[in-house]
Amino acid sequence: METVILAVVIAVVVLGVLGGLVVGSRRKKPLPPPPPAAPDITAPPAEPHVGDEAETPRDEPRRTIEEVDLPDGSAPSVVEELPPTEIEVPEPTAGRLVRLRSRLSRSQNALGKGLLTLLSREHLDDDTWEEIEDTLLTADVGVAPTQELVDGLRERVKVLGTRTPDELRGLLREELLKLVGTEVDRTVKTEPEERKPGIVMVVGVNGTGKTTTTGKLARVLVADGRSVVLGAADTFRAAAADQLQTWGERVGAHTVRGPEGGDPASVAFDAVKEGKEMGVDVVLIDTAGRLHTKTGLMDELGKVKRVVEKHAPLDEVLLVLDATTGQNGLVQARVFAEVVDITGIVLTKLDGTAKGGIVVAVQRELGVPVKLIGLGEGADDLAPFEPGAFVDALIGD
Repeated sequence: METVILAVVIAVVVLGVLGGLVVGSRRKKPLPPPPPAAPDITAPPAEPHVGDEAETPRDEPRRTIEEVDLPDGSAPSVVEELPPTEIEVPEPTAGRLVRLRSRLSRSQNALGKGLLTLLSREHLDDDTWEEIEDTLLTADVGVAPTQELVDGLRERVKVLGTRTPDELRGLLREELLKLVGTEVDRTVKTEPEERKPGIVMVVGVNGTGKTTTTGKLARVLVADGRSVVLGAADTFRAAAADQLQTWGERVGAHTVRGPEGGDPASVAFDAVKEGKEMGVDVVLIDTAGRLHTKTGLMDELGKVKRVVEKHAPLDEVLLVLDATTGQNGLVQARVFAEVVDITGIVLTKLDGTAKGGIVVAVQRELGVPVKLIGLGEGADDLAPFEPGAFVDALIGD
């Protein structure tokens, strides 16, 4: 019996030892992590609609309706269109040369002052009269007109005897007016009877201010209440049509133009055609001063003239001359006059030269009057030629 009890005790001890060993080994191994807590399940974000941001909106402070600026009901803003080119009102032409007299006299009265100084000498001998002739020739009056003026002055001074400054000025003014001419009709013909429009062709070499003069003439006509169409028949010079169109837009005149290098006669023909359809008063045709083809310039101008006259005869052919070229300009004038029957002269750049005598010379050479003169770069510096105002500017006050 004792033996059985001893065996049970030994067995219990052995089991106890073995259990301790198992527990010790388990304490040395890391324990597995505890199971995670159950996640909070929320509804998925709604799909973005048109105009919504494509992300979940964040929590932001919200404004109350009192804090939100509501539309006032006014019309939505519209992009403002650029206004059309503002049409200018040109300066009236009546008396324009008188108003520009001071500008003209600043460069021109050297001729008048020189003559008055010579005529005021106590003794007018042959040497003095030669100086007077030289003064007139230097001013481009021309040989024949100079001799005519000197002969008239010598005769009147001899008869007058005693000469006061006022008498000399009056004497010189009368003789100069005779040379310039006061009985000539200097009106630019733009109102033919029984038809519209009047047709004016402007000719001259490049560099004389021809296209600018055509644009300024449009202003003169608009200032006098006429409606105008411009024909850009100078297709050789690339900028000529753009330049002329700019002048026209400033006074509300329509410009007819063709492709660069195109047929000038075709452009001129279309300009007159459109002028008739529009019922305007005047068509102004600007022509080329040189060509890029082998065709001669004069032949081309003759063609333009013939084509235009299929509509109606030309009322004016104005030759633009640069006053600073003096006698050299007369050579140009002769060539143009042989081809297109010049009816009037426009002298430009007259404010930049003391050679005002070219007015006399060119009239004598061509037998046609100076009708317009350009006195500067301003838009309204083209003035109808008035002999009295011109002579007054020559001799000064």
